[in-house]
Amino acid sequence: MIRVPDFGFLVGTLLWKNFMANSLVNCPECVARERKAVIEREAASGSQEGVQKLLEQIEIPMKFDPVTKHYICKRCGLYATREQVGDIREKVNRRDPTKEDKHYDYLDWWQKSKKDKI
Repeated sequence: MIRVPDFGFLVGTLLWKNFMANSLVNCPECVARERKAVIEREAASGSQEGVQKLLEQIEIPMKFDPVTKHYICKRCGLYATREQVGDIREKVNRRDPTKEDKHYDYLDWWQKSKKDKI
């Protein structure tokens, strides 16, 4: 039997342990901050070869509280459910629409039939 400290109960299989290790949630705010710092650091040094590898290695796991079913980041203090963490991650990773996106939307609108435009 394996004792999992975050969940407070015994787990009997290695498969369960691997599942729990893979299901850890990373703090989206801390990860975004770290990614920005890595990109700025690499831009200042002038080398772009290992940026993607460095970005993939960033992991800041959050602790799960089984009583409240919330995740807690010990670094920044974020306290959220899995759904809220997903929403925050989506908001942080959202990019601003570019001019090309606006052109594509206009072209799509222009090519629709008159009934669909209303």
